[in-house]
Amino acid sequence: MGPPVRITRAGVVRGTVTGVALVATMTIMGCPRDSATHPARDDSRSPQASPSSAAPPAGQAPVAQGTPRTVPALRSATPAAGPGWRPAPGARVVTDQAGPLADEARRLADELKLGTAAGPAHPGDIELALRPGQAGGPEAYELATHDRKVLITSQGEAGVFYGTRTVLQAVRSGGGLPEGVVRDAPDRAQRGLNLDTARKHFTAAWIEDRLRELADLKLNQFGLHFSDDQGFRIESDTHPEIVSPEHLTKAEVRHILALADSLHITVVPEIDSPGHLGAVIDAHPDLQLRDTTGTALRGAVDIANPDAAGLIDDLLREYAPLFPGPYFHLGADEYRALTYKDPESSFPRLAEEARRRYGPQARVQDLATGWLNDRAAVLHTLGRKPKAWNDGFFTGGVITADKDIEVEYWTGKELGARDPQEYLNEGRTVVNLNDEYLYYVLGQPNQFTYPTGQRIYEQWSPSVLRGTTPVEGGATPARVPGGRLAVWCDRADAQSPQQVADGIHLPLAALAQRLWNAGPPPMPWKDFTALTQKVH
Repeated sequence: MGPPVRITRAGVVRGTVTGVALVATMTIMGCPRDSATHPARDDSRSPQASPSSAAPPAGQAPVAQGTPRTVPALRSATPAAGPGWRPAPGARVVTDQAGPLADEARRLADELKLGTAAGPAHPGDIELALRPGQAGGPEAYELATHDRKVLITSQGEAGVFYGTRTVLQAVRSGGGLPEGVVRDAPDRAQRGLNLDTARKHFTAAWIEDRLRELADLKLNQFGLHFSDDQGFRIESDTHPEIVSPEHLTKAEVRHILALADSLHITVVPEIDSPGHLGAVIDAHPDLQLRDTTGTALRGAVDIANPDAAGLIDDLLREYAPLFPGPYFHLGADEYRALTYKDPESSFPRLAEEARRRYGPQARVQDLATGWLNDRAAVLHTLGRKPKAWNDGFFTGGVITADKDIEVEYWTGKELGARDPQEYLNEGRTVVNLNDEYLYYVLGQPNQFTYPTGQRIYEQWSPSVLRGTTPVEGGATPARVPGGRLAVWCDRADAQSPQQVADGIHLPLAALAQRLWNAGPPPMPWKDFTALTQKVH
């Protein structure tokens, strides 16, 4: 499980701020130096990428000059002449052992079988340091290899951690780090995996293994869809009657969250409503939505019934404090009442409530939009930012979805599906989960096919939000902040958990590459595959 971790960490991705005053007052390079015994030097700069006079230890070959080979590929590297760095007996990972980077140091030291120390750094060592004000943001880092020493710096802990991933991969791919300076940062802020644990139970251990895999690929987000028609998979104190026999305990969830935090991964919980609530309806049949013929709509609750809203709000208030990240996903997709040709005549009670709440021109879609906005308002009181699927946002109504709800775009195939450009034109933030490339649906129902890493690597980019065609404009990192590969377990028995893990291995690597650097891939797919297998 790795070294002990803290629940709260710095980083914009988490939406938290920790220890700024401490960082500002600590020694800039992360370890104290005695000016009486060590010559003064300017620790505000990395060692320069200039020829090195240091020779490698006897019997240790220098590292070949060039760019370290990693997945995802580095954004910028400036090679220099010199011996580079290899792990060697007696080498250490150096940082303040009681400071904010101590767990990163211990993790890397364990992975490379090195020691740790408070410093100062000696030849053969890797030094980790926070550098307030360093360019690029908290996930950017600089890695300088000079005189058989490595220095990793960033303004944020996440950036330093990603630098350690580069070291680890460089050792796996080339035996060590070549001389020079790496400057690296992700193109997109949200990068990760979405997992449907509602239809298929995955153990805590399986989830933790995926978190480690994500972290090694410098992915930083894990969506947890734990409520749907087939199951509700996390222990509940407020509504234990809805929980499936196979589920995660809250103790297991806290362990998962602690590991995710130590790996700089944000977990995004999802309770999908007002559709996809079959597990809740099984325990509360009085909330079931029926049409005028008495037909029950699977998974759909009656949004004119205030008890439905009360139950979901109970769950939001229970689970938001459990998940410390900034986001909570509200779902809002595939509300079956809105698939009817004339929802107002098929669901007169919903239509009446819509008019009562929003005026004589209001329709059932307005009542659904009001439901989404009301749940988002609950999340705001809990300090969380809401997300929802793109087919929960409608046009032509008397009310619209709140602008601060992030759109997670998954499909253009649903009835009435809107082009992603419309959301961008409205000024909304749109996250990419394009079902043409990024949907791993067990059993491949409804014409889905398992995504391949090669298609993602060669054809997809963050701007390809729908189908295979990029949006014409506006897919900037601020407007389209990233994407996730999504595992959906529609036919839960179609694959074992191990088959799922194997099946998403290369797609995740390809996704990591395209989100770290949205430009053309740096090498042919065959070479990328071979490198992925070597470093992961």
